[in-house]
Amino acid sequence: MYTEQIRSLLAQHARLLVDPAQLGEDSDLYQAGLTSLSTVNLMLALEEHFDVEFLDRMLGRKTFGSIRALNDAIAELRGEDAAPTCELPPQAVQAAAQPSVQP
Repeated sequence: MYTEQIRSLLAQHARLLVDPAQLGEDSDLYQAGLTSLSTVNLMLALEEHFDVEFLDRMLGRKTFGSIRALNDAIAELRGEDAAPTCELPPQAVQAAAQPSVQP
């Protein structure tokens, strides 16, 4: 959802040891060189760019540990679903709604 924007902000503000474009969505940003100071710089840039404010409970390594975690946090702050949902075909929904009959 926001991964490319996050990568761009990482490149500008995080001072990573590797190019953010080379990182997977689940790559450990701290292993890639993210420090406590660069985390603060990144947080401020993310808040400004996405017009959000990180909640106190989000201010930790878990939130800033990967591109996916950042994406999920931003989606949550913007009131959006972080993960895509799996839609079932109507037949499966109907079958699941019908009571099972046991002999």
